[in-house]
Amino acid sequence: MRCSLFTLHISLIILFYVKIGNMNILNINDTKLYYVGGVVRDEILGLESFDVDMVYEGNAIEFAENRTPHPSSEHPLPQGARENPIEILQINEPFGTVRVKIDGRWVDIASTREEVYERKGHLPVVTKIGCSLKDDVMRRDFTINSLYKSAVTGEIIDFTGGLKDIKNRTIRVLHNNSFIDDPTRIIRALKFSVRFGFRLDEHTKKLQDEYLKIINYDMCYKRIKKELIETFNLNSQAAFEKFINEGIYKLVTPQNVKLPDVNIEELVKKYKIEHPWIIYAGILGDLSRLPLTRSEQKILDDFKAVKNPETDFEIYKTFEKASPETVILYAVLKDYKKTIHYLDNLRKIKLSITGKDLQNAGLPPSAKYSKIFDAVLEQKLASPQMSKEDELKTAIELF
Repeated sequence: MRCSLFTLHISLIILFYVKIGNMNILNINDTKLYYVGGVVRDEILGLESFDVDMVYEGNAIEFAENRTPHPSSEHPLPQGARENPIEILQINEPFGTVRVKIDGRWVDIASTREEVYERKGHLPVVTKIGCSLKDDVMRRDFTINSLYKSAVTGEIIDFTGGLKDIKNRTIRVLHNNSFIDDPTRIIRALKFSVRFGFRLDEHTKKLQDEYLKIINYDMCYKRIKKELIETFNLNSQAAFEKFINEGIYKLVTPQNVKLPDVNIEELVKKYKIEHPWIIYAGILGDLSRLPLTRSEQKILDDFKAVKNPETDFEIYKTFEKASPETVILYAVLKDYKKTIHYLDNLRKIKLSITGKDLQNAGLPPSAKYSKIFDAVLEQKLASPQMSKEDELKTAIELF
């Protein structure tokens, strides 16, 4: 049963149709099949969309199964289904969703459904599969992602004023409990503001601020992590500043976090960091709630293990085997000058001699090799112009 707020919102919704573009993504003909969400929004914005989400007004799994060829069946497919058969790749029965292959492309098709958040901040519980589009729309995050486009006629169905909000570059939730139900929407709104240059409408911003004062930390942090990755891998300093200044970081940790003086975006671009999100997130300090992988945790552990190196040799040996993300995190939070010195100068210095060179010079394999190489390296860091002959001569003298 919907709360009174939902009922009030539904009563105020105006349904209208607009025809835009020509989204010939898939060759399939069914009047109950619609493109939905980001793919519709991106077409309106004139952007390329890589993910195609569709919704079937009814049961999407049954729809897909009725279009899946069964060679042994005595009942042939209908004419339209024979022309455009569907290959089912994956079914999620509880949520009424199905991943299919159509025209050589993977597509997710959802059933229209109603759902409730029995545990706030966690996945919702589906209460009805096969509802109307008008009821389905209320489970979505923002008006700009709540547009349906007919796969047959190309008509846009807008229950929530999404077209107007796209035109006005506005992010607006559909109801007052939106962030309470799903706090990940706060980070998602930040992501959309970065990608599209949109802003939160006044009421949505108020709801966000209110939630950030009374955060329920019993939430699905796997989903929080997913939104952090998608947002911070955009590598936007402006987004990170908003993330800190507006207190959005409190979704991850209740500890107070200050904005670093260093421009992270510039460092990530300059040094071509592959996974910038872990740097931005690492600045928060306490990531104990996030389900980190071993490699992600190692980045943070290696950062914490750094013992303030002083000499060029110590700096070199400290960062030599560290991941780029660990190094940049140290630059942001600990010592910018030393780290940049390593990245721009020291790490380019490499020894030319090898163990084979020492053997050829008559020095038998020994546990001393490692210490010798370090001693030669220390000298080469002080005198980068050292030739291979100079290195070998120094190594022989030290043996």
